[in-house]
Amino acid sequence: MFFLIGGITPRIKVLDEKPVICPVCGLAQAYHKRVDYWLNLFFIPVVRIRKGEPFLMCERCERQIHEMGEEYLAAVDRMNARCRYCGRALHPEFRYCPHCGKAVSTPSGASTPES
Repeated sequence: MFFLIGGITPRIKVLDEKPVICPVCGLAQAYHKRVDYWLNLFFIPVVRIRKGEPFLMCERCERQIHEMGEEYLAAVDRMNARCRYCGRALHPEFRYCPHCGKAVSTPSGASTPES
């Protein structure tokens, strides 16, 4: 008697090991990934059946780019901010630049102390 154990299983492949900034949570924990489907025989992947489409997925908030919708578009608009001192990309809500450490904006209504 002979038994054959097989099936098709999805496997997530990370396409780029360098993280990018997640447009929703703002942390550099988003990776380009792809889901491929493999034919398994005796729990060993043998042949890739279907190659999936690449997508961006955040490790922190676990959201994919197509699930973000309006949040993604609003965040992309905000991501064009730059530090006026060092010129590096900066989230517009930051009060201090994480790269050079300088204050990038003063809170509204704050006055400077006079001597």
